[in-house]
Amino acid sequence: MRRVCQPAAIQLELTAMPTDAHLCRTPDGRALSYTEWGEPSGIPVFYCHGFPGSRLEARLADAPARTLGIRLVAPDRPGFGGSDFQPNRRITDWPGDVTALADHLGVDRFHVIGVSGGAPYALAAAAQLQDRVEAVALVCGLGEFIGDSPTAGMNSIAAMAIEFRRHWPQLGHWAYAHLIGPVLRRFPDSIFQVLVGHAPDADRDVLADPAVRDAIVASYEEAFRQGSDGPAHELGLITSPWEFNLAQVTQPVQLWHGDADQTVPIAMAERYAENLPDVSTHFIPGEGHFSLIVRHMQPILAGLTGRQPPA
Repeated sequence: MRRVCQPAAIQLELTAMPTDAHLCRTPDGRALSYTEWGEPSGIPVFYCHGFPGSRLEARLADAPARTLGIRLVAPDRPGFGGSDFQPNRRITDWPGDVTALADHLGVDRFHVIGVSGGAPYALAAAAQLQDRVEAVALVCGLGEFIGDSPTAGMNSIAAMAIEFRRHWPQLGHWAYAHLIGPVLRRFPDSIFQVLVGHAPDADRDVLADPAVRDAIVASYEEAFRQGSDGPAHELGLITSPWEFNLAQVTQPVQLWHGDADQTVPIAMAERYAENLPDVSTHFIPGEGHFSLIVRHMQPILAGLTGRQPPA
């Protein structure tokens, strides 16, 4: 059953871009890069960034996190930003990195938010870390590409890239690693221009804000800082069958999705709603992919943690 709601939109306030990142070491010796946002002494929430993206994406959630007293911890996945590449990694390897980071920070229990391409990683963490993850929020969350028409409703550029990688995996990997990725690394603005050119009205409105544009471009630029190996490998992971079952996620999950989203179609959220054991849906009329993140992050974080802004 689809539940439609329209919480009050929040005017985005962006803080200054951080100049550095923190590092922790995983048990196998890799560097894991992360940035903390929000309130340092607040309730911990681990932020799984989108694709392609980086820890800097969480800057869009910094002001709402501070208002709600939330400590937002945003790591780069392996091969993105400042995190070392991990050969042959799988989605189900990510909970081990989350565990290493939580232990490094002295955090026992925490919430997890997965934005766009970060959704499978948030769910994998919840599935494997039942004793540590309290609840999950999926925000315009990418779903598994299964069924006869898995890219239906997606804008043509995104659908073309996904289908090419699914049907010709080796050629698709090579093309992303050696052609598309290097272009995106050198010209991160090009991703932004593609987004604007294929965006619904709600997304165009928020992407017209220079502050939002700068935050998104900075996140993309950081994603390719080490090159294209990390993003190219991840494209293969998110377009292949996942190694865990949604039934394993027994914590409460909140789904947030705009019904005008043409980057991750709402059908993916509806599939989540049908298959997750404990789920609440928040489907927002007229909102797109980026407008949902920019306009509604405060109610999203409030719903995830149960925190409310001060009166």
